[in-house]
Amino acid sequence: MGEKRACKARKPGGGRKKLKPEYDAGKNLKEQMESAVVLYDSEMSLQSIADALALNPIKVRKLLITVGVYESEVAEKVKNTFEEYRETQDYKTAILSTSSTLQLSKASVTSYLPYQKGVYFPSTEKEKISVGAERQRRYRAVKKLRAAPTEEHLWETVLIYQKVRFKTYSGLPFSYEIRKGRSGEYTKELWIDRRENSKSLAWSSVLLALGNIKGEIVDRPKALGDIRGVTYIYGMFYRFGLIDVPDEVKEKMNKRGYVAKS
Repeated sequence: MGEKRACKARKPGGGRKKLKPEYDAGKNLKEQMESAVVLYDSEMSLQSIADALALNPIKVRKLLITVGVYESEVAEKVKNTFEEYRETQDYKTAILSTSSTLQLSKASVTSYLPYQKGVYFPSTEKEKISVGAERQRRYRAVKKLRAAPTEEHLWETVLIYQKVRFKTYSGLPFSYEIRKGRSGEYTKELWIDRRENSKSLAWSSVLLALGNIKGEIVDRPKALGDIRGVTYIYGMFYRFGLIDVPDEVKEKMNKRGYVAKS
C-alpha cells in the first residue's frame, strides 16, 4: 500500500458553508404570516393560500393561528386544553397531555398551536402583527354580519368586539366583556363597563333588539324596543353597521376620534 497522505490542517472558522447565507428565518416567517393574512382576508381557502405561497395547508393554518385570525372548534379545544395543562406542566409535557385528552396525535396538537414567542421573531413584531390581525378579524366578522344578520354571526361579532370602545345615543363611552363559566364556555351575558359601574346585558335582549330592526335609520334606542340596556345595544348595532342613525346622533357618537363602522 502507498504512503498515507498527510491531513491538511483545517483553517480557523472553516467547516461547511451555509447553503443560503442570506436566509433569515424570522423575516421569512413574518412575510409568510402577512401574506397568509391578506389572502385569508380575501376569503381564500387554506389549500388555495398554500398553493399561492408554495406551503403546506397545515403550515398555513399554523401561521394564521399564530397571528390570531384562524378560528375553528378543534383549534379552540386544543388551545384551551393546552393552556390548562401549561399552567402546571412544561411545554412538551403539556402537548402530550393535550394529545392524550383530545385523542389527537402529537403532530396534530402542535399544528393547532401558535409558533412559540421569540423563536422566530421578536415580541415587538409579533405585537404589530397581532394588532393588524385583530382589525382583520373584526372586519371579516362585521362583513359577514351585514351580509347575513343571523344570531350566529352576531354572536361571533360580539365576541370579537369585547373591550372595544362604543358610544351610546348621548355620546357616553362604554365597553363590555363576556365572562366564562366554570365549564370554560362563554356565558350569554354581556358585562357593560361604564365608569365605575358594571351592568349586565342579557343576550336574549340583544337578540330581541335584532329582530326589532325596521328600516335602515333608527332614530332612537327605544325604536328597537322597550328593552333593558337598549341604549348600549343601539351603540353596538351602529358600530356593527346593522343600523344607521340620524346625523345629529352621529355627531355625538363620532366625537373625539370615534370612528363608526370600522
